[in-house]
Amino acid sequence: MTETKTSKTILVTGASSGIGEATARRLAAEGHHVILTARRTERLETVAAELRDSGHSAEAHGLDVSDRAAVAALVDSVVARHGRLDVVVGNAGVMLLSRLDALLVDEWDRMLDVNVRGLLHGIAAVLPHFKAQGGGHLVTIASIGAHEVVPTSAVYSATKYAAWALTEGLRLESDPSIRVTTISPGVVETELAEHITDPVASAAMEAYRAASIPADAVAGAVSYAIAQPAGVDVNEIVIRPAAQRSA
Repeated sequence: MTETKTSKTILVTGASSGIGEATARRLAAEGHHVILTARRTERLETVAAELRDSGHSAEAHGLDVSDRAAVAALVDSVVARHGRLDVVVGNAGVMLLSRLDALLVDEWDRMLDVNVRGLLHGIAAVLPHFKAQGGGHLVTIASIGAHEVVPTSAVYSATKYAAWALTEGLRLESDPSIRVTTISPGVVETELAEHITDPVASAAMEAYRAASIPADAVAGAVSYAIAQPAGVDVNEIVIRPAAQRSA
């Protein structure tokens, strides 16, 4: 296992692909112990095994962040086994874009469950441990959609603005020993767009994704934020393709 003097125990949600997977891979390679979580356990186990085979420290656990009890149980288990949990990267999210008049209400509910309630469940689970151990770091992966709205993004942007607001509120309310960071990516090379069912939104996204950045670019921003000295809190990072001038 690769270790550094600043090795941390880090839990990453939504780590089976995209930004979450890239973040887990980068942080494990930097010497941290990474707990990868997601619903797709088979893919998750494959990534964790690859990391361990490369000499890094990683474990995988199936998790649906919309299940509050499951989130709490996993966080408690991690702290019990490792003695502490230093960082949580709240990355799990869904992007089911559509116009409001498409009335895809079930998809609205799914985004609320994962993007908002899932984040709240993570905060509720980890905050008592951060307080008890005298510190910790929550990193929320929001979106440029938290800052700008385009046609088809109304509900998604609302959930990501909520994620931004919840994270900023936590930062303002927390003791300085608890660091809080929001990272808002623009267009990233992930599979999120493949889950869009609305044909209008899907066609618009295909053109929109002509300029994108690799998921590892966002992972680098996460790495930067958590690597700062204890007295330095990176509050917010917006990262997007140089060619992307607006949402």
